[in-house]
Amino acid sequence: MSILTVQNLSHGFGDRAILNDVSFRLLKGEHIGLVGANGEGKSTFMNIITRKLQPDEGKIEWAKNVRVGYLDQHAVLERGMTIRDVLKGAFQYLIDMETRIGELYMEMGDATPEQMEDMLAEVGELQETLDSNDFYIIDAKVEEVARGLGILDVGLDRDVTDLSGGQRTKVLLAKLLLEKPDILLLDEPTNYLDEVHIEWLKRYLQNYDNAFILISHDIPFLNSVINLVYHMENQELNRYVGDYDKFMEVYEMKRSQLEAAYKRQQAEIADLKDFVARNKARVSTRNMAMSRQKKLDKMDVIELSAERPKPEFRFLQARTSGRLIFDAKGLVIGYDEPLSRPLDLQMERGQKIALVGANGIGKTTLLKSLLGLINPLEGTVERGEFLEMGYFEQEAASSNNTCIEEIWSEFPSLNQQQVRAMLAKCGLMTKHIESKISVLSGGEKAKVRLCKLLNNETNLLLLDEPTNHLDVDAKEELKRALKEYKGSVLLISHEPEFYEDIVTDVWNCESWTTKVF
Repeated sequence: MSILTVQNLSHGFGDRAILNDVSFRLLKGEHIGLVGANGEGKSTFMNIITRKLQPDEGKIEWAKNVRVGYLDQHAVLERGMTIRDVLKGAFQYLIDMETRIGELYMEMGDATPEQMEDMLAEVGELQETLDSNDFYIIDAKVEEVARGLGILDVGLDRDVTDLSGGQRTKVLLAKLLLEKPDILLLDEPTNYLDEVHIEWLKRYLQNYDNAFILISHDIPFLNSVINLVYHMENQELNRYVGDYDKFMEVYEMKRSQLEAAYKRQQAEIADLKDFVARNKARVSTRNMAMSRQKKLDKMDVIELSAERPKPEFRFLQARTSGRLIFDAKGLVIGYDEPLSRPLDLQMERGQKIALVGANGIGKTTLLKSLLGLINPLEGTVERGEFLEMGYFEQEAASSNNTCIEEIWSEFPSLNQQQVRAMLAKCGLMTKHIESKISVLSGGEKAKVRLCKLLNNETNLLLLDEPTNHLDVDAKEELKRALKEYKGSVLLISHEPEFYEDIVTDVWNCESWTTKVF
C-alpha cells in the first residue's frame, strides 16, 4: 500500500532550482536512505513532504489517517517542561483518548438508551486502541527508550532548556521513536549521538516494522538499516534497490556506460559533421550530405551532467609552535557545576588527539577551557608559545550574509575572484557561493566555515564534530587533509571510521567526567 505519493514536484530558491519534475512513491515497511551531495535538496524534500515548505509545482498525497513522525532539530522546547514531560507527549493522542473515555462516562448519566449504545460503542473502540498501544505501561516504555539513547543518565526530571545540543537532539529523537508513527522521517539522526547510542538506534531501526526515510552521511550506519536508496542529483531523484554500497556499484556502472555511449556518439557526430562540411557543396554528393544532416538533426543527443566540483582541503601552516601545546593542572571544567574531576592533561607538538565519549559530559566545555574561551572552575591551563589556533565550532551563529560577504569580511584584502576561488575549492558551486548562508544546507554552511579555517595559518586545530552534515566526498577529503596536516589537532568526533586513521591518541572523556554512566 502506498503511504506517500509525490508527483511532478519542482522547487527552487530564487533562480536556484533544487528539484525538477521529481516523482516518488513510498510503500508500507520500506526502509529508505535518501542520499546525495550537500545542497542537492534532501532536507528541502523532507520539508516539502511534511508541508513545512510549499513546492513551486507538484502534488503530494499522504494515505488517509497515516501518522508521520519527523525529527525536527529546530523544534521549540519550552522552559518548565521536563524531559519526562516531553517524552510522555509522544502519547498525547492516547492521553486524549483516556480523557474522552472519562467524559463519555460522565455524559452517560443523562443519555437516552440510543445515545448510551453509541457512547458504549465509542468507549469500546477507544479502550481497544489504548490496550493495543500499551497505554498502561507508558512509563516503562519511556524509560526503555530513554535508557537506550542515554537520556536516563541525564535525569528525566531535568528541565529541557538546560540541555546541551546533543542531549536536546536525543530527547527529540526519543519522543519520535516513542510515537512509533507509520512513517519516520529522520534527517541526520546520528549527529550529536555518541557511538553507544548510534549502535542502539541501529538495532532499533533494523527491527522497525513501519516505513522510514533516512538522510545520513554515515555510510556504515546507512548500510546496516536500509533496503532502498533514493539518490538526489542534478534536480533528479532516482531509485535503487539495496544498501548504499549496492547503490554505488550500480550508479558507477550506469555512469560508465553513459560516458562510453556519450564518447561513441560524439565521435559519430564529428564524422557526420565532417562529411556534411566536405560534401554539401558538390552536386554529386549533395544528397548524401543532406541525408547525414537529417540524421544529425534527428539525433537524440546524450548529455552528461555537469561534474560537481569535489572539495580540495589544504590547511595553511603557521610557524612551528613550541614543544608544549598546553599543560593543565588540577583542571575542573564546568559552568555552575563541575563536569570533571580535577584533571592533569598535557599535549605536545605533533600530537593529534580524539576526544570521545557520551554527549553532555563536557567535551566541548574542555575545548573552550583549553582555548581560554571560558574560565575553568578550578585549576590552571598553561598554553605553549607561538600557538596559532583554529577553532571549528559544532554550530555557528546564524548569518544573513552571502557566502562571498562572509568570507570577504574575514579576508578583506582579497578580491572577489580570489574569494570565489577559495569557496569553490571547498566544493561550493556558483549557485551556492552567491546565495545567502541562511538558505544553505547544513553541509554547505559547514563548508563555508571550513573555508575560513583552511585559509588562516594555524599550527593547532580544535575541531568540534567537524563531520556533522558533511557529505561523503567532503568527509573523505577532510580526513586526508588532517592526516597531511603538520600541526597539532584536538578533535571531538563520534565516528571511529573518520578519526582512527588521523589521531595519535584517543582520550575517553568518560573516564574523568563527574557524570554517572
